[in-house]
Amino acid sequence: MIHAYDKVYLEKARTNLGRMLDFAVYDLEYDMEVFFDLFLSSGVARRFESGDFSLIAGMSGIELAYKVLECLGRDHERIKPRFTQNRSPEYWTGWALAYYQWETALSFSEITQYIPIKDIADLYSPYHEMDIRQFTDKMNELYGRAKTETNLRILRKKAGLTQKELAEMSGVPLRTVQQYEQRRKDINKARAEYVVALSKVLYCDAEDLLEKHT
Repeated sequence: MIHAYDKVYLEKARTNLGRMLDFAVYDLEYDMEVFFDLFLSSGVARRFESGDFSLIAGMSGIELAYKVLECLGRDHERIKPRFTQNRSPEYWTGWALAYYQWETALSFSEITQYIPIKDIADLYSPYHEMDIRQFTDKMNELYGRAKTETNLRILRKKAGLTQKELAEMSGVPLRTVQQYEQRRKDINKARAEYVVALSKVLYCDAEDLLEKHT
């Protein structure tokens, strides 16, 4: 399993993402869904999920929230945070989501495309009382249910190719292409030369074709 970044940064990343959402909601008075969309559009999410230590370790969650606003040109008066007494549902949402993103190496935008942030927050009860691996299992279930198409099929369709055309151009047998798209064969266990050949035709990285959820 390839994780998003070195595990040494994981706990700090979880704390920061949780604190960012908590601060954004209870102090900056943003709707959680709105602020998470800002997090995605600001470019901060891309840096965070790739393990940029200046964000996940060099800043607090509060500084991270201000960084999101700064990147979008939204000035906000600096205010003294009011720390919630217990972990809020919003804090837990960020804390748990940061773990899932690290575990799967999926991007935040990819995850929330199929499981909206509100739906993740709705898992607070009962999953905040459970082991994080149970949350991960539930997220994998929801992700797999929502994402009905494989990465190969999505990228092939985006390239405007039929299965037959992709097979002919890549040299990968048509039946094999079909089996990968139908999940009858696991592309994560495919011959390396097949994945490389497909990626060259589709103008993507070989890892883009892999199914990254566990």
